[in-house]
Amino acid sequence: MASSGLQLLGFLLSLIGLATTVAATMMVEWKKQYQGKSHRIYEGLWMSCSGNERTTCEFHQYLLKLPTEIQATRAVMLISIFLSTVALLVSTVGMKCTRFMDGKPESKSLTAMIGGIMFMIAGLLTLIITSWYVKMIVHYVHESHRLQSFEFGKAVFVSWAGGLLTMAGGAFLSCRRCSRSQSNGSISSNQLLATNTHSKSNYV
Repeated sequence: MASSGLQLLGFLLSLIGLATTVAATMMVEWKKQYQGKSHRIYEGLWMSCSGNERTTCEFHQYLLKLPTEIQATRAVMLISIFLSTVALLVSTVGMKCTRFMDGKPESKSLTAMIGGIMFMIAGLLTLIITSWYVKMIVHYVHESHRLQSFEFGKAVFVSWAGGLLTMAGGAFLSCRRCSRSQSNGSISSNQLLATNTHSKSNYV
C-alpha cells in the first residue's frame, strides 16, 4: 500500500489547489485594460473595477447581459470548486491516517482512489475553462480594431496553478490503489511460496 506520507502530500496539494482555485474565482483581474498612462480597467467573474490610483468596483448586476466567456467560466469554476469540496470529504474518509472504515481496508482504499479521481476531474475542468477563457480574450484582441483592447490578467495564472495543483494531488491520492494491489499481489505470492515450501518439507 502506498505510504501515508504520499497520501498526505496528495491531500495537501489538492487542498492548496482548491484554495488557489477559490482565490482565482474571486479575483477581479481576469481581464485588464490600460487607458492612457494611469487609468486602469479590470474585469472579473463577479465585478469590474476602474480608476487611476484609487479604483472603484461594481458587482455585475445582470447575468444574462454578461459576455459568454464570463458566464461559462463562472459556472465551470463553481462546479470545479464544488467537486473539489466533495472530493476533500471523500478523501478524508479513505486516507490511512484517519479512523474511518478501519475494518474495511479494500473499501477504504477504493474511497481514497475515488476522491483522487474527483480531484483530478475538478483540476482538469479548471484548466480547460481557463484556457478557453484565454483563447476567447486572444480572439477578441485579434478581432478588435481598437488601439487598446483587453488582455488576460493575474487571475488566469492563479487559476492555472490551482488546476495543476489539484490534478497533481488527485494523482497522488488515486495511484495508491495500484500500489496497494501490487503490494497485495506480492504478499499473496510470498504466502503461496511459503505454503508450498512448508508442504514439501512435510512431505519429505
